[in-house]
Amino acid sequence: MDNVSFSPAAAARVAAIARRQGRTEARLRLSVDGGGCAGFQYKFELAEAAQADDVLVMTDGVGLLVDSISLPFVAGSTVDYVENLGGASFQVTNPNAASSCGCGTSFSV
Repeated sequence: MDNVSFSPAAAARVAAIARRQGRTEARLRLSVDGGGCAGFQYKFELAEAAQADDVLVMTDGVGLLVDSISLPFVAGSTVDYVENLGGASFQVTNPNAASSCGCGTSFSV
């Protein structure tokens, strides 16, 4: 999938959320939307099923879905789940981003 990777920490968090919601499948959808303070923003949501144009990456039995329009923006990226003093969140380490905002949820190319 153009080297998009999904960390074990992120997969474990998605599995925990899915269990809490009573879901049988654990899948996280990553998409890129226009907006945010840097031009593009990452959007995360749990997904029931893959769409026809999705690419699926599996880690520890948990799926990461990326649609074909978003894929070029995140190719080579790593999706991780990070907990620190500032809070906890899914984060994308994106080599395609020329810059990003301070909170890491938006970027420019």
